[in-house]
Amino acid sequence: MKKIVLHGLPVKRDSEKYLTQIIDRLNKEGVEIWFTTIFHSRNIALLKDQENITDEITEDYDAVFSLGGDGTFLESLLWVGESEVPILGINMGRLGFLASIAKEFIKESLYLLFQGKYEIESRSLLSLESSLNLFNGKTYALNECAILRKDSSAMIMIKCYINGDYLNTYWADGLMVATPTGSTGYSLSCGGPLMMPDSKDFVITPVSPHNLNVRPLIVSDDSELRFEIETRNRSFLISLDSRSETIENDVHLTVKKAPFKAKLIRIEGINFPDTIRNKLGWGFDKRN
Repeated sequence: MKKIVLHGLPVKRDSEKYLTQIIDRLNKEGVEIWFTTIFHSRNIALLKDQENITDEITEDYDAVFSLGGDGTFLESLLWVGESEVPILGINMGRLGFLASIAKEFIKESLYLLFQGKYEIESRSLLSLESSLNLFNGKTYALNECAILRKDSSAMIMIKCYINGDYLNTYWADGLMVATPTGSTGYSLSCGGPLMMPDSKDFVITPVSPHNLNVRPLIVSDDSELRFEIETRNRSFLISLDSRSETIENDVHLTVKKAPFKAKLIRIEGINFPDTIRNKLGWGFDKRN
C-alpha cells in the first residue's frame, strides 16, 4: 500500500497520540498520506502542516483508514462509493463491529497490515430507487434501508412486493431491509436475526408491528423489493444507514442489491465470531 487516505471525526485530546502513531508508521513505510477535506478541517490544529488534501476518493488510492466508530466507518463509505477502495476501521469511538481495530492495538495491527497479513472482505450494499433525487444521489447503504413513521403516533401502512409478487401489508412504526452486515445493528434491536457477513441474503424486519405474528423474513439478496406507503400525515421518513429524508406518500420505493460492494480490510486474527461474542457479551457469565 503506497497511497492511503485518512478520514474521521475530530480527534479527542486523549486520542491525539494514536493519530500521531498512525502517521508516523505510514511515513516509516514510505506511504503517501492523504486526508479528506472534512477530516483535515475537523483537525486543523493537528494537521495544519499536512498538504495532501482531497475532496474525492478514487481508485488511485490503495486504502482508506477510518478513524472513529462504526458511524465514522459508514461516513467513510460515502466517500469511497463505487470506487470500492478498501477501508480499514480503527475504533476511536464506542462501537466496533465495522471499526474492529481497538486504538490500543494500532501498532500491532499496522505491523500485520504491512506484513501482508490481512484479507479484504466484500460486503453487499443495498440500493434505493425512486422517482425522486434522494440523498444527493448516494442512494446506497451498508447496514439497512428503513421506512419509518414521522411526526405522529399513528402507525404507517407499508405494502411490500417481492419480485413483483405481493408479500404483505405491514401495519407498524416502520419496516427495514437489512444486509448481513446490518444484522448486528438496528435490525437486531427490532428482533431480527444475526447473519454471517458472507450470507447471500437480506432480512425484512418490521419495527414495532401491530400484529405480533409478523416476524422478520430472510430473502435472497437477488430479490427486488418494492414498497407502497400510506400515512395519516401524508409523509414519512426514509433512512439509509445514519442518513434520513422526509418524502411524500405517493412515492414508490424499490430496494435491491447495489451493483458494487463495500471492501473491508480485516487484519489477521480478527474475525466475525470473535467480534460478536465480545461485543454482545456471549459467554460472559460467572458460571463459565
